[in-house]
Amino acid sequence: MKLKINKESDTLYFRLDEAAVVESEEVQPGVILDYDKENRVVGFEILGISTRVSAENLRTLQFETI
Repeated sequence: MKLKINKESDTLYFRLDEAAVVESEEVQPGVILDYDKENRVVGFEILGISTRVSAENLRTLQFETI
């Protein structure tokens, strides 16, 4: 899994695996899902991340496994 935050494009991209993306769909304004050939979600992108998350929360990433 990979998480990228691009300050220039103001986006967050979360990639679940390395399968080829064959289709993308904007499911809500500024939220895009990427699908593989078997129609499984392999990644998602959030546009305008700075308007959705505070700058403080963008600086600190917490990861939790339960």
